[in-house]
Amino acid sequence: MEDDAYEEEPLNLSLAIMADHGGEKINRKRKRRVPLPSSYEGCEGKIFKLLQVREEMLKLDHKRKGVVEDGKALHLIHLLLITATSVDENNVNSALDNLTQLYQSVSLMGDSVQRVVAYFADGLVARLLTRKSPFYDMIMKEPTAEEEFLAFTCLYRVSPYYQFAHFTANQAIIEAYEKEEEINNRALHVIDFDVAYGFQWPSLIQSLSEKASGGNRISLRLTGFGTSFAELQETENRLVSFAKGFRNLVFEFQGLLRGSKLTNLRKKKNETVAVNLVFHLNTLNNSMKISDTLKSVRSHRPSIVVLVEQEGGRSPRSFLSRFMESLHYFAAMFDSLDDCLPLESAERLSIEKNHLGKEIKSMINCDKDEENNKSSSRYEKMETWKSRMESHGFEGTKLSSKCLIQAKLLLKITTHYCPLQCEGEVNGGFRVFERDEAKALSLGWQDRCLLTASAWQCV
Repeated sequence: MEDDAYEEEPLNLSLAIMADHGGEKINRKRKRRVPLPSSYEGCEGKIFKLLQVREEMLKLDHKRKGVVEDGKALHLIHLLLITATSVDENNVNSALDNLTQLYQSVSLMGDSVQRVVAYFADGLVARLLTRKSPFYDMIMKEPTAEEEFLAFTCLYRVSPYYQFAHFTANQAIIEAYEKEEEINNRALHVIDFDVAYGFQWPSLIQSLSEKASGGNRISLRLTGFGTSFAELQETENRLVSFAKGFRNLVFEFQGLLRGSKLTNLRKKKNETVAVNLVFHLNTLNNSMKISDTLKSVRSHRPSIVVLVEQEGGRSPRSFLSRFMESLHYFAAMFDSLDDCLPLESAERLSIEKNHLGKEIKSMINCDKDEENNKSSSRYEKMETWKSRMESHGFEGTKLSSKCLIQAKLLLKITTHYCPLQCEGEVNGGFRVFERDEAKALSLGWQDRCLLTASAWQCV
C-alpha cells in the first residue's frame, strides 16, 4: 500500500479563493464572493498565503522526513500555544502569521511533534474559519467509511490501545458471569452501547466456549447499538460466522440503531446481564444525554457495567485549558505510534490522518459541533466519570488480579517497532497500573495516562 493513497488532494487555489491582490482579483470565474466576518477585513492575502503554505507542506511531506531537535520541538509547541491564544482572543492577523510559520515547520512524515502540531494547526485554521467558508469543509473533511475502518483496524492491530480496553472489559464480564453461574442458567446477555464493528467480542466468545462442555452449552446474547443498518448487518454476519466455530456456545445477535430505547429486550430467566460502555459516554455531546443513558442502564439492573474511557480533562472550562489537555493526550498517542510503526509506514499515516487527526480537529471545534448537535468526544478525568456513576446509583467494584496480569501480558506480547528503547526499559513506553484501590486499571504511555477501565454494580 503506497503512501500516496492517503495524501490529501492538492488545493486548486485559483478556483477556490477570491482575494484582492495588486488591484487584480484571483479567480475571475467565480462571480459570487463568500463574505468574511468583519474581523477578517484586510486578511484575505494572509489567508491566501496560509493555504498555499499548507498545500506546499502536504506536497513536500516526503522531503521533510526526520527528527526535530529538542530545542526546535519545544519551539514548535510554544508557537502552537501562542497561536491557540491568538485564535481564542480572535487576533486574526497574529493567528494567521503564526499558522503560516507552523505549516512551514511541520510535516505529516516528520517526527511525532511535527505530525501532531500539523493536525492541531489544521484544527485552529478550521476554528478561525466560518462554516460558510469554502475552506472549512476542506480542512474538516471526514474520511470515508472505508478509510475510517482501515485506520481503526490498523490501530487495533499494531497498538495495545484498543486491545487493552476490550480484553479488560471482557475479563470483568466473564468474572461477573462466573459469580452467577449457579443461578443464571448458563446464559449471558451483553448490552453493548457502541458495537463498532464487533471487534471486542470474538475473544469473549472464545473464552466462554472454553468454559463450556459438550453437554452444558453456554448461551451468549449480544444486543449491540450501531450507527447504521449496514454496520449492524456487517457486524452480525462477522460475529455469527465466527461463533459457528464453537459448537458448545449458542450465540444470538440483536442490532439496534444508536439512539433507540432499551425496551422490549429479549431476556432469558435469571440470565447474567452485562452492560458494555466502552468509548461510548464520551461521544454523547451533553450531560443530559449521559444522565439519560445511565438512568436507562440502571433500570435494567445489570450484574455489571463496564466503563472504559479516554483519560483527559475536557470540561466546561476555557478553550485554552481544553486545548492544552488535548495536546498532552494526543502528543502521547502520536509518540506511542513511533513505538509501533516505522516513520514511513502508510498504516501510521492512515491512523493519524483518518482516526487521530479527525479526533483532534473535532476536539478543537467541539463547541461548534455542540451548537450544531453533532457528536464530539469529551475526554475527562477518571474522577469525573466516577462521580457521575456514583450519582446515578452505581458503586465501583474491584477488578481482579487477572485483569492486571492479562494487561501486562498484552504489553509483553505486543510487537513494538521502535529499535531505540532505553536499556532496561520494558514494553517500550507503555505501562499499566491500578488506581482507586484496584477499582480501576489504566493504560499509560510514559507519564501520561491514556485510558482507564472500571467496573460498576447497581447500589
